[in-house]
Amino acid sequence: EIGNMDDKTKQTVQKIPLLTVKAGPTDGDEWVKRLKEEYKALIEYVKINKNADHDWFQIESQNKLGTRWKGKCWYIHEFKKYEFDLEFEIPVAYPSTAIELQLPELEGKTSKMYRGGKICLDIHFKPLWAKNAPHFGIAHALAMGLAPWLAAEVPHLVDKNHISAVVK
Repeated sequence: EIGNMDDKTKQTVQKIPLLTVKAGPTDGDEWVKRLKEEYKALIEYVKINKNADHDWFQIESQNKLGTRWKGKCWYIHEFKKYEFDLEFEIPVAYPSTAIELQLPELEGKTSKMYRGGKICLDIHFKPLWAKNAPHFGIAHALAMGLAPWLAAEVPHLVDKNHISAVVK
């Protein structure tokens, strides 16, 4: 079950492959299998977005173990692009524990955020993750956590003049 979300998000999420390996970073070879599934799901999600002309993030692992990730995400609001650094670490208790997505430069600019620029996903996303672990992965966190958060928060941050559009 993917819960209370808009139809477009639901349709997208249903196309992202579910993961089967229940392993975290300390699980050796099983983690390697899980990481392969994560990459497959991410590649599929990127294809889905590109086919829908909705490319909105770029991430890559920062270490061989696949536990630290960095990249960029962006959101178009009123025909202007707002771009942010994105980073996260895979928790030791993953996939039982959801990843915490961080947008460091937005720290302190919205109440929907914790220290370090971690976006607030408690009410809507974390219960959904808990219900669907270990089948959800990084791609699901981006689709059901970060994308709706950006859609809700970027317009408010723009209205309050807390962020500026990317100038080309």
